Amino acid sequence: MTHVSDFIIPVTVFFIVCVGALHKINLYEAFLEGVREGLHTVVDILPTLIALMVGVEVMREGGLLSLLTHLLAPLSAFGLPSELIPLTLVRLVSSSAAVGLLTDLFATYGPDSFLGRVASVMMCCTETVFYTMSLYFLSVHVTKTRHTLFCALVANFCGVAMALFLVSHMF
Repeated sequence: MTHVSDFIIPVTVFFIVCVGALHKINLYEAFLEGVREGLHTVVDILPTLIALMVGVEVMREGGLLSLLTHLLAPLSAFGLPSELIPLTLVRLVSSSAAVGLLTDLFATYGPDSFLGRVASVMMCCTETVFYTMSLYFLSVHVTKTRHTLFCALVANFCGVAMALFLVSHMF
């Protein structure tokens, strides 16, 4: 399988070039048009990305994350360790910030600890809800999100619950 994966991208590019040549498509112009559209999308979403990154840093450095962790500490009665609450909250906004918290958890408790395993599974089965919604909805100009946020938060909660359940029953 490793050898097959080495050829997937070159074969795909070769296939695209062959199909374009058969249909007499100017591939260079099509490529440049795609680049123009991609750059336009980047310019459209850049303010949102900057706002999310600044928001995460303000939340971490300003003490809001600590306050929310303290307020949500009673969730430990349901089996969610209080050490995972910051990761759960930050994961909703930023994947890279969540990876930083995950690394801190690994350094403190170890990757093979219960907390390390739950955090790893949690990172795989949850989503950066606010980042994803703002990025994708902004890029396609969706203004009425209806029940998307509620459903996404419920799905994230289920992901956290399943991570706890799976790790506690499998290890």
